[in-house]
Amino acid sequence: MQLKPEEISKVIRSQIKYYDNAIRQDETGTVLMVGDGIARASGLVNCMAGELLEFENGSFGMAQNLEETSVSIVIFGSDEEIGEGQTVKRTGKVVSVPVGGAMIGRVVNALGQPIDGAGPIVTDEFRPIESPAPGICDRQPVKEPLQTGIKAIDSMIPIGRGQRELIIGDRQTGKTTIAMDTIINQKNENMICIYVAIGQKRSTVASMVETLQKNGAMDYTIVVAATASESSPLQYIAPYTGCAMGEYFMNQGKHVLIIYDDLSKHAVAYRALSLLIRRPPGREAYPGDVFYLHSRLLERAAKLDEAHGGGSLTALPIIETQAGDISAYIPTNVISITDGQIFLETELFHSGVMPAVNPGISVSRVGGNALIKAMKKVAGTLKLIYSQYRELQSFAQFGSDLDADTKARLEQGARIVEVLKQSQNAPVPVEKQVAILYAVTKGILAGVETEDVKEYEKGLYTHLDMDAEGMAVMQKIRSTGALDADTEEKLKTVLEGYTEGFLNTRPKD
Repeated sequence: MQLKPEEISKVIRSQIKYYDNAIRQDETGTVLMVGDGIARASGLVNCMAGELLEFENGSFGMAQNLEETSVSIVIFGSDEEIGEGQTVKRTGKVVSVPVGGAMIGRVVNALGQPIDGAGPIVTDEFRPIESPAPGICDRQPVKEPLQTGIKAIDSMIPIGRGQRELIIGDRQTGKTTIAMDTIINQKNENMICIYVAIGQKRSTVASMVETLQKNGAMDYTIVVAATASESSPLQYIAPYTGCAMGEYFMNQGKHVLIIYDDLSKHAVAYRALSLLIRRPPGREAYPGDVFYLHSRLLERAAKLDEAHGGGSLTALPIIETQAGDISAYIPTNVISITDGQIFLETELFHSGVMPAVNPGISVSRVGGNALIKAMKKVAGTLKLIYSQYRELQSFAQFGSDLDADTKARLEQGARIVEVLKQSQNAPVPVEKQVAILYAVTKGILAGVETEDVKEYEKGLYTHLDMDAEGMAVMQKIRSTGALDADTEEKLKTVLEGYTEGFLNTRPKD
């Protein structure tokens, strides 16, 4: 075969014409030292704070301290295969996690990777874990109630969509149980729930996921887990990961509930990370920006105005106290950021009052705005009666000779305590809460013995589901949220009729 010079020149010309002179430039650095999940690298001159960096072995880290000659990098995962002298490469983007509807029903780690063994998550949308909170003009006041299904909370410490309500108490007082019950109660409320587990045992997280599955709650829930066995950097970014996933849905006009369990361990993880990268320690060895750590996270909870879709992100952070000390550093920080707190007391828990909510120091700064009208009417005096009962109870134990009024108040208070007790994973619909609280505050339960209240309540709920008039009243309260004079009269009739029937079945003395 004879090659002609003109054909060769034609091929060369075409090659020159379509030659793509693209120079690919990667900024790389060199690892100077590595240890304790921290690497220090030089040569990354244009590196950004919070930027995602890639190591030679394919693992990733996040740039934290940008110093004059080096960058401190926190490593996501193990640092075993990373060594001195290896190269580290800039990615040009900040730490981002996958978001979207495909995440619902899954258990993921702090980087958004599935850890539930149910296959890969297919989503092409990513969102930075850190993003600015919505501005003042983008928000609207918190006025829509978020029903937890827990009588003590929905009546006295109401939570609204877009609020940040702190759950605080010692270990083993039922903080996580309140969070779980709130998620379970959102079943038909068109709410997406995100549960962020920080520094917990893997067995605990597994049992929580099992509880959610058993109650059908995983259909609308995402679980983000950074367990105790994982490194501090992963525990540090976990709540921001959950928040980024929630913001995606909020910006679509949907309602989201996010639970951070718990921020005490989050602060401890951040303290360990900060001390390792040689940041100056402050009070209790926490770094100076530990307040900003939580404020920039919790400020992202909001109720957006209609121009921005009207979505909401409600945050329930959990804080663990030591011996009930709410004036410690991290508890006071978070109390000052949130819109109220639900305080759980060890003494109440041990005396069998569950949930062990102390209504004296528990408060919701949104107040009656987050209550439906029916609940506002019924529970308006409840907190006052309860608080008076607690005072009288401590006073009455010193004197045996009590007047009739004091005795009546103590008996009513004891019935209120019984009514507010609730079993685990058994949330109560708001209309049934209105019914039982109306009965106890209006004196309809006056003839029922305190030890019979639990049985009375159980029977009442069944009666309201079976009785035609009771069903009509419940439907009216559920649909309108109000308790007008006519509905109130019907409710009173139903309750008095049931109470009379209940008392007739009691054995006479």
